[in-house]
Amino acid sequence: MSIRLVMFDCDGVLFESRRANVEFYTEVLRRCGEPPLPDSGEGGAHELSSTDLFARYYGDRPELLERVRKTASTLDYGPFYEFMEPRENLRAILAELATRHRLAMATNRGKTTHEVLARFGLTDCFDLAVGAHDVERPKPYGDMLELCMEHFGAGPDESVYVGDQMGDWKAADAAGVAFVGMGEAVSAAPRTIERLDELAGHLTELGREACA
Repeated sequence: MSIRLVMFDCDGVLFESRRANVEFYTEVLRRCGEPPLPDSGEGGAHELSSTDLFARYYGDRPELLERVRKTASTLDYGPFYEFMEPRENLRAILAELATRHRLAMATNRGKTTHEVLARFGLTDCFDLAVGAHDVERPKPYGDMLELCMEHFGAGPDESVYVGDQMGDWKAADAAGVAFVGMGEAVSAAPRTIERLDELAGHLTELGREACA
């Protein structure tokens, strides 16, 4: 048995986008007359869906929570793409992987899920893109990974998720799929990479393990 489906998180895996997300939320809060997220909240800006992030910090102030959510939903993300950096040789790496696997992006992004791929000319690199608005529960639940597997008819033992946050690892565990960690936050994962060009070797090994 081989790995049929490879699913990727967006921010922190396909792109270095921490600054872009922080800048976006800073502008949302500025328009609402609120100070920026505390330093402790910047990680959440990178990992959580906007719904969960706002609920964490403003759930005790319903009127402000509604205003912040509305502002975020109408604010154009366009000016913030300039702060995003695609990983080195991203298109070439995805093209090579696509010769052997189906590729999907599973991200806690909402309205920008498809927009970000179009902006960087990567739409044709993925067979499917799933975001927070496509499932009932975003990561760390496994819903979007399960949706991807259902779409391709792939089983958990034929699927892999690549992520950079604990929420990604938890989502993989919830969906019963193998997880490959990328970055310091998931350095304790059984399988980790520093660069995307290291992924192919892990996929081959996982396929062998599934056949054993």
